[in-house]
Amino acid sequence: MTREAAFRDEAGCALADYPRPSVAVDTALMTVIPAADGVSAQLGILLVRRPPQPAEARPGWALPGTFLHGGETLADAVRRSLDEKAGVTGREPQQLHVFDDPQRDDRGWVLSVAHLDVLAFPELEGLRDPTSTRVVPLPIRLRLPYDHFAIIELAIGRLRGEYRAHPDPHGLLRDSFTIADLREVHEAVAGCVLQKDTFRRLMIDELESLPAAAEGRRGRPAQLFARRRPET
Repeated sequence: MTREAAFRDEAGCALADYPRPSVAVDTALMTVIPAADGVSAQLGILLVRRPPQPAEARPGWALPGTFLHGGETLADAVRRSLDEKAGVTGREPQQLHVFDDPQRDDRGWVLSVAHLDVLAFPELEGLRDPTSTRVVPLPIRLRLPYDHFAIIELAIGRLRGEYRAHPDPHGLLRDSFTIADLREVHEAVAGCVLQKDTFRRLMIDELESLPAAAEGRRGRPAQLFARRRPET
């Protein structure tokens, strides 16, 4: 007799006596799309192509996700979904929230454990499969399934909170950057213009100045900075 069959709770019920939802994972993989053609840098998100559903005439788009397989951890399922659906490997997304509305999925009772990951745009472009994915700016103008908009909204809130508190905590910039570079990324995440002097005062204590200056810019060379390493 298996442990599952042998178990009985205080009501005398075995595990098999209770209904079980399916468990899925969905990942909001976010980036900052660089400024181009007069458009400022924008917060963006990775979407994967979704096969057409019975009521749809053509394929749609969704967050990369999958159902949890037997004996698989949530982290394994997330990595597998990013690999199989998007061609993105080597990532360790963080858990964001469990979306458990019984009506969230029209296919049945499905819990989704949402995850968040952030990746620099050049790195994401080098990893993702361009035939099955796209990076779109936020807010999204496309139709998305289930409660993917709610997942994205929560992911944006989490990311903005992190970027309000610390300079580029997810490393969207290279190791050295100017204050202007840093503010551009933070404005893309915040979705609004940030006052220059206030932003500098908020961030400067977590930055260290570098001896070199930024080259290839008009006017006086700008001071380069790096994120201050935590003291050990």
